[in-house]
Amino acid sequence: MASSGLERGVTALLEGVGKRLWGFPPRLMAPIVEQLGPVRALRWFVCNMPRYERTLKTFGGVRTHLLCVAISLMNGCPYCTFGHAYALELVYLRDHGRLFPLDEHAIGMLLGLAPAAVRRRLVAAVQGAGLHAEVRWLDRAIMLAIGEDHRPSDRDDVGIAHLVRMFGVLNAVGIASKAAPDEAHDPLNKDRVLKLRYAGLRAAAIA
Repeated sequence: MASSGLERGVTALLEGVGKRLWGFPPRLMAPIVEQLGPVRALRWFVCNMPRYERTLKTFGGVRTHLLCVAISLMNGCPYCTFGHAYALELVYLRDHGRLFPLDEHAIGMLLGLAPAAVRRRLVAAVQGAGLHAEVRWLDRAIMLAIGEDHRPSDRDDVGIAHLVRMFGVLNAVGIASKAAPDEAHDPLNKDRVLKLRYAGLRAAAIA
């Protein structure tokens, strides 16, 4: 019972952190606590989330979420792919005033394709979005994600390598738990006006 109480407490704590950051309690928190154990899960977040936040600040939202999407696609995780694809859509709209060429559902349809096919579709979308400088970052993230050696080879690789290791855990938990996608994994998820604008633009693009 003590262990069960600890699990509930840590889960509530992590869901609270997610709600403060993104405006909702992420569905993956409970499976992470269940699979890693409450103490290990808490330690894992303490070690990884500050580094993730620094990467987000250094790389910016578009690059960070693009890399998280690519890594999650390579690992085959629908939960993380959707959460960061939706975040990418919102950040791109805010920064550029237009839609990213692939929506979050189209990106999710890339799950299960061969790495080369995923890369081809993502590179085409990135270039279509005018983000040509991001292609080399995307390529490096894919290479590290599918390779056996995840160690960084230069300074630029350090942040990417951490994302690969971090999402290796998150993706494994997401796949094992079959967690259903929830919302955008970014503070912009709390911006209702932006989300409504995005939904309206997507609806108009389909009509």
